[in-house]
Amino acid sequence: MRTRTAALLICFFGGYFGIHKFYLGQNFQGVMYLIFSWTFIPGIISFFEFLGLCFMSDRQFDATFNTDSYSLEQRSNYPAVPPSRSTKDATSTLYELKKLYEDGIITAEEYELKRRKMLDDI
Repeated sequence: MRTRTAALLICFFGGYFGIHKFYLGQNFQGVMYLIFSWTFIPGIISFFEFLGLCFMSDRQFDATFNTDSYSLEQRSNYPAVPPSRSTKDATSTLYELKKLYEDGIITAEEYELKRRKMLDDI
């Protein structure tokens, strides 16, 4: 399980070489940081990534980087729509689902999967 605090420290001290990318499971990007570490580009990018990690909530961090141990039920707090619900209830649930997607709590694939399931149940 990756922690945001560890990612922040690794990004601050080893971001120039892309060590934080390896920690976060983004190996290809980590290799690119290593290849271009002789330039200033990885240092500049890692500074902005450090700021992004600083302002990212723990919930959003877990949803983004701990997807293997962070299940869909934990990421979402929206109710499932049973087939007997009205269209108005389903519409409000779809609106809540869209809001979760826009806030970055769920991924595009999860959004589309849940949306299609709800629309099929109507």
